[in-house]
Amino acid sequence: MQLDIRIQGETLNVTHEILDRYNVAGPRYTSYPTAPEWHDSFGPPDYERALQQSNDARPVRPLSLYMHLPFCDRLCLFCGCNVVINRNHDVAIPYLEKLEWEIDRIARRMDTSRPVVQFHWGGGTPTYYNAAQLEQLFLYTKERFRFAPDAEIGIEIDPRVTREDQLITLRKLGFNRISMGIQDFDPEVQEIVRRIQPYEMTRAAFDACRTLAFESINIDLIYGLPKQTPESFLNSVDKIIEMNPDRVAMFSYAHVPWLKKQQGAIAKYIPQGMDKFQIFRAGIQRFTGAGYLYIGMDHFARPGDELCIAQKNRTLHRNFQGYTTKAGADLIGFGVSSISGIDRTYAQNRRDLREYYAAIEQGELPIMRGINLNDDDVIRRSVISRLLCHCMLQKKEVESEFGIRFDEYFAEELAGLNLLQTDGLVTLSDGGIAVTQLGRIFIRNVGMVFDKYLRKPKEKPVFSKTL
Repeated sequence: MQLDIRIQGETLNVTHEILDRYNVAGPRYTSYPTAPEWHDSFGPPDYERALQQSNDARPVRPLSLYMHLPFCDRLCLFCGCNVVINRNHDVAIPYLEKLEWEIDRIARRMDTSRPVVQFHWGGGTPTYYNAAQLEQLFLYTKERFRFAPDAEIGIEIDPRVTREDQLITLRKLGFNRISMGIQDFDPEVQEIVRRIQPYEMTRAAFDACRTLAFESINIDLIYGLPKQTPESFLNSVDKIIEMNPDRVAMFSYAHVPWLKKQQGAIAKYIPQGMDKFQIFRAGIQRFTGAGYLYIGMDHFARPGDELCIAQKNRTLHRNFQGYTTKAGADLIGFGVSSISGIDRTYAQNRRDLREYYAAIEQGELPIMRGINLNDDDVIRRSVISRLLCHCMLQKKEVESEFGIRFDEYFAEELAGLNLLQTDGLVTLSDGGIAVTQLGRIFIRNVGMVFDKYLRKPKEKPVFSKTL
């Protein structure tokens, strides 16, 4: 069986053979090395040392701050995030107190003259908190860090629980970007994944954000959910196109029941293989046909959006929030399970809420694991990032930056790319590597060729499938 896909004027052919070869378990590359390679021998002293090195670095690097707010009223069965389910919102009050302690402790260790160019709140459901609590947390942070005048300040919202007074408060505080979770509008899909979210409710929240003049609104969808079909998904996509968001993230459903047990309840209803790919095909053709540009992997944006401009200029970056234009910033994570990426160091906070609280009550930074990158890690991270973000790589640039001979250093990897070239995913030349339009769909697989850690045998499943 073969499917034709038309993207931005180009017709691509995907066969069963191609899909079977590349639809395998693999990382999303929000970091390299990926989180399974981090180790728990890395602790608070290692993190504090990384913070100090970050302060001392020249030229000075700007900051990107991430706040993880894990609470939700109810659990969506597809969810792969680190969440805490409780309908009694009073349980979240102690979390704010602990979060403020962590913010204060980090701020006292940072050179806070460095500008914050990006501030993002994720979860969970950040709007689990009321408007006054949201304002308290934002102002507490802003008093301790210096925000750049043009800082990107974003928050993830759930239209089912977000109220107008919260949106008004967020806009007044300076939030300029909204990421709105939708996933799918089909009632049968919503019922089975336990996320009842009517179109009318979502549209009202979207229109309220437009009225309040948030500068950018991103919509999140998921393809591959149980009971989804290409036809039902297109109904959702058409409603999204009518709403006209600035960006769309069309994520592949990540089935990881060994990590998230609730996903086992929907396993038998999940479309697989070519059935799932046809849903993806329906979405990508509709969005690109409506004028959105395909950034790669799961992101779409209007041609004038800064993501598209950054990709064209080869300044696009990728971190734990996905694709971003804020390259060169040190990412500092706050809250349970949050991740920091500081130059050659990754660190993650404790994932269990009780352990997070206990660490803070003992006066410690709540670090549970991390890694310091070696030279090879840094080189491979740069190569993978260039391919995923720019969809091309010039060997001379890598050679100049790291003092290597690309063809010699990556001889094994270049040989491995020959099959991808035969299958039409990449084009190889003496000067570099170019990812084709088909390769953008399988971009994770292109990055995987350069991932040294994937060569090690794994005792248990680690990643979801790439499509």
